[in-house]
Amino acid sequence: MNTADFSPARTAALWILKTGSTLPELVPAQGDFEDWVRAGFGPVQCPVQVLQADQAAAAQFDWPRWPQVAGIVITGSHAMVTDELPWMQACAAWLREAAERGIPVLGICFGHQLLGHALGGVVGPNPKGLELGTVSVEATPAATTDALWHELPAAFSANAVHYQSVLQPPPGAVVLARNAHEDVHAFRVGAACWGVQFHPEFNVHAMQGYIAHLQPAPAQSGPTPDAASLLARFAAYAGCSAK
Repeated sequence: MNTADFSPARTAALWILKTGSTLPELVPAQGDFEDWVRAGFGPVQCPVQVLQADQAAAAQFDWPRWPQVAGIVITGSHAMVTDELPWMQACAAWLREAAERGIPVLGICFGHQLLGHALGGVVGPNPKGLELGTVSVEATPAATTDALWHELPAAFSANAVHYQSVLQPPPGAVVLARNAHEDVHAFRVGAACWGVQFHPEFNVHAMQGYIAHLQPAPAQSGPTPDAASLLARFAAYAGCSAK
């Protein structure tokens, strides 16, 4: 699928599935995960809507109708996919249907893991422990023909903070990035479903906040412009870029 294949109606929105909140000390100055994702989209012509994932198991939860969905971004969270809470399972079922319908989806960190779980992958604690800070991510050869990744360099810096990982990608998934700590730093299933273990929405201040919170773990922070570009690329792929 490309942007010519997917032309959302004017009322279709980019939906942010908010699966958690950032550190409380970061919110007053920087906002929360959904604010960072929204900023990462850049100028868009579609509305941006937020779904509160922790309410998704309620019988009266108001899922958007599919014609209202141009694309979905799943945020990070301090929760763990292996907890298999009812709201996680409700979200996983919704994401499976989105994937089946060819709706563009991008999962970030916990969202990457939740998407991997939803599509049949295996999620669990990374045997190497915590990955924290601005790290180097290496694209695989498959990334050179991927709709989101093909213009990115072969290696670039990205911000990461996670204990769990997609240990086994979903059936049919294409691994797009890895590094020494993480075998599946990014994957794609089908034409339009991506997960990234790193945080394209994090700026230097957000990364520094997590490093300070999790000290004494040694880590560095720095600019990550290539990783950050994925959110605007995703918005464009979903047909929502204002450019």
